[in-house]
Amino acid sequence: MTVGPFQRVMFAVYIAIFFVYLLGPLAVMGVTAFNTPQYPQVWPLEGFTLDWFSLLFADQDMMYGLQMSIWIGLLVVAISVPIGLAGAIVMTQIQPRLRSTYYLVVVSPVLTPGIIIGISTVVFWRQFTGQTGTRFLYDGVILTVLGQASFISAYCMLIILARLQRFDRAQEEAALDLGASYPQVFFHILLPFLKPALFSAGVLAFLSSFENYNTTTFSILSDKTLTTVLAGRVRQGSTPAISALAVIIVAATLLGAIAYELWKRRSDAAAALRQRAAQAAEEEELSGSPAPAAA
Repeated sequence: MTVGPFQRVMFAVYIAIFFVYLLGPLAVMGVTAFNTPQYPQVWPLEGFTLDWFSLLFADQDMMYGLQMSIWIGLLVVAISVPIGLAGAIVMTQIQPRLRSTYYLVVVSPVLTPGIIIGISTVVFWRQFTGQTGTRFLYDGVILTVLGQASFISAYCMLIILARLQRFDRAQEEAALDLGASYPQVFFHILLPFLKPALFSAGVLAFLSSFENYNTTTFSILSDKTLTTVLAGRVRQGSTPAISALAVIIVAATLLGAIAYELWKRRSDAAAALRQRAAQAAEEEELSGSPAPAAA
């Protein structure tokens, strides 16, 4: 099927509209973060300034919310990734006829609105801590971590499960036949295989926690995170300091993605080098003569 000039033009227009829709807001925030007017303004450009970044770092509420968001995100990662790992392993171990029911149960928090999760978390833990005398657990940070982890762990499970389905069970059986214990098989065979998925799940869990608003706004109680602080500021009127924060977050995300890609390429190159060395050693052993040195 040949594509005519009209189809090519329409496809180019569609791609242009898509990228404008995707990157347009980032470009607007990037310009307003360095423009001098007090209100976010793209045009006209009245001057270049870095004052909005200084005002951002001097904003105590914003910095406190950022610290709390990072702290909560790390705690959510520490809880969600192990729960997701356990859920993925159980998924591969239970009987096939029960997997659909189990899958429905563990994925249902993802389908639950965040507002419902936030309110139910507060109501449940208020009653639980009151009945058990553990009132100290009724804290905004603890409730937010528990509320977010209840559905973020399902995301982690799906990522780990996708990797786990490609695992060769013959490796476990061979290790057990050679005398390895189940903990040794888990730590020395399964976890190294799942390391990329665990890392991806951890990054996703942190980012999902960092940007979450619906659940956090109810479970944080009297405390605050970056998203709740930003929501309050936007209601009062946006300032270029918020654009400066967006520029910093986008830059940090891009730098992290580039660093991970460079590390992944180095790891893949090292793995390929080890594989070639192993193949050369195997060929040398089979032929009984030294293999030619690699150029």
